[in-house]
Amino acid sequence: MNSLLSTQYSPWFILVCLLVGAGYAALQYSAQAPWSRRRNYALAALRFAVVSFLCFLLLGPVIKTSTTHTERPAVVLAVDNSQSVALFTPKADLATLQTGLPRLAETLRNKGFEVETRALVPSPLRPARLDSLPYSAPATDLDGLLGAATRAYAGRNLAAVVLLSDGLVNRGRRPAPTEFGVPLYAVALGDTVAKRDLRLTGLAYNRIAFSGNTFPLEAELGFDGYAGGSATVELREGRRVLDSRRVALPAGRKRLKTSFQLTAPAPGKRRYEIRIVPQAGEFTALNNARTAFVEVVKGKLRVLLAGAAPHPDLKALRAAIRANDNFDLTLALPGVVPLPPGAAFDVAILHQLPAQNGLGADLLAQVLARKVPVFFILGAQSDLPAYNQLGAGLAITPRGSQTDDVTPAPNPSFTRFATDEEAARRYADYPPAPAPFGDYRLAPGAEAALWQRVGRLPTARPLLVFGGAADARRATLATDGGWQWRLAEAVAHDDRPEAYDRLIIRTLQLLTQNAAKKRLDVYPTQDAFDSQDDVTLGAETYNAVFERLYDQKIDLAFTDSAGHTRRFSFANASDGSPLRLGQLPAGLYRYRATATLGGTAQQDAGELLVQSQPLEALESRADHNLLAQLARGTKGALYYPAGLDKLAADLIKQNFKPVLSVEEDQQDLINLKWIFFVILAFLGVEWAVRKYSGKV
Repeated sequence: MNSLLSTQYSPWFILVCLLVGAGYAALQYSAQAPWSRRRNYALAALRFAVVSFLCFLLLGPVIKTSTTHTERPAVVLAVDNSQSVALFTPKADLATLQTGLPRLAETLRNKGFEVETRALVPSPLRPARLDSLPYSAPATDLDGLLGAATRAYAGRNLAAVVLLSDGLVNRGRRPAPTEFGVPLYAVALGDTVAKRDLRLTGLAYNRIAFSGNTFPLEAELGFDGYAGGSATVELREGRRVLDSRRVALPAGRKRLKTSFQLTAPAPGKRRYEIRIVPQAGEFTALNNARTAFVEVVKGKLRVLLAGAAPHPDLKALRAAIRANDNFDLTLALPGVVPLPPGAAFDVAILHQLPAQNGLGADLLAQVLARKVPVFFILGAQSDLPAYNQLGAGLAITPRGSQTDDVTPAPNPSFTRFATDEEAARRYADYPPAPAPFGDYRLAPGAEAALWQRVGRLPTARPLLVFGGAADARRATLATDGGWQWRLAEAVAHDDRPEAYDRLIIRTLQLLTQNAAKKRLDVYPTQDAFDSQDDVTLGAETYNAVFERLYDQKIDLAFTDSAGHTRRFSFANASDGSPLRLGQLPAGLYRYRATATLGGTAQQDAGELLVQSQPLEALESRADHNLLAQLARGTKGALYYPAGLDKLAADLIKQNFKPVLSVEEDQQDLINLKWIFFVILAFLGVEWAVRKYSGKV
């Protein structure tokens, strides 16, 4: 460590400081004193030192310190201590490894290397002795092991990584050599002789299927020792065998695919199992089955858009609905586009129906007979007395044929869907649209989502109303001028009339909320868990129009296969963190979740599977090709347990150099606290001597 004292001004000013100190001391102690000359010179020296140093501090002196650090080259021993290494590595190779590892580490340390050991252990604790390293990790994530090693030495003098592994990866992704900036030296463990085995190596499927649609489950089979024969593959749901087939295992191949076609049943969560029937002489049957969890949901929402007559409002409504992929639209106009025979729909938009003079009465009757939710849009052709008889939650007594020019004003007390600030600003810029002038009365239980604003004055007359009985939901928009709103918004916002489109879609969603999807969705974060995994459940909550809600209290009843129930209470956080249940024994678990959302009780139920499936026993043949690719791609080399001494010699031969780094620090001298106490001590000594000698 080197230190240098410097000032912000020219060093010549130090002479001035000394002169000031000398002058001050001479002025103070030049007169005749009552003490001895020697004591007088000592006191003058003290005063000279204090005054000179105080003047020196005015020059802003700083201490610059430079420290040189020597960082030795580091080697990380990344040990794959998974169960497969102990199971399938020949005993002689494993014994050679356990005795050779400590010798390798000691040799490298003696040659000036820093050596660190990292292993596939679930805790950050590192084994103290390499010769007694337990090979018990339940899964192998080589990418995570190597990534953690290189990240820990980012910006440091990492010379090389030594990976000791059988190359089998069953968790995370396969590591790629391009991701490492240092040489990787691989020590190949395990056994490359394949065992006689049938296994399911993959299962591909969509997590969500629409009710009534056909969807595939595609299974990938791996086989060793059975080429030229055949195997029986079953598709099961619970104890029921849905399909079974005999699959030929062609010679010269190691894998093949087969698929099952299923028709999605009623909405709900379904669990399917693909299973290979075990055969004689098979190494293990633990890898013969895989499970698929499929969420069956209702198909797209079918919307009927029917009008009394052609109108620009119909085009605006059609454009808003077709902008959303979750809707199928059917258009019907009396005398122009008749309703197709057998047309199915989940919700109807009736534009100016019921109409005056009975126009479209047949179409209206068909819609009402279906008992589907209805969205009424009133206009100049609407028969208001007939509309008042339909129990839509709103009754209008018109005063002649007069209309008011209105724009929408959000009702802040309406909570079934929210209107954001941007949408409210766009509403305020809408052009006025005609609405019937008269008396408006809301039925019990009906709610206004929008009020009418006349000019700049909000009124108590509703513009958009939700009402009707529980089995006959209704909504009403009291104007047929919405097309002007969409057109004006598109012009003002780069052809993006988002506020109008969102208003129409949210209205349809609110009318059909039970037909669309659940407001409480609790689901396993994985299709299946291993008994070594941390079991987690995700949770999503929505308001009445399926906008995400957070921090909602959710109660969960969790039941195992023996009927024992555990209860939990948690909140779904905005960061998406799941509910953690920890490790669970193997078995099928069922859960039921309940929550109160917007004053309405919601519930969801499902199941999850915890498998006692030792991943490390599923694949017995070591993958030395992966190790060779990693070593070759990083300019390293591949070794075997008997070659650990050669590995040490090769590392030493690379002549890795230590890295020298210089750390500089700068500190103002006046900030050093001990200087204050030294000055205080000098002044104190001077005062004490003068006092003792009889004069202050």
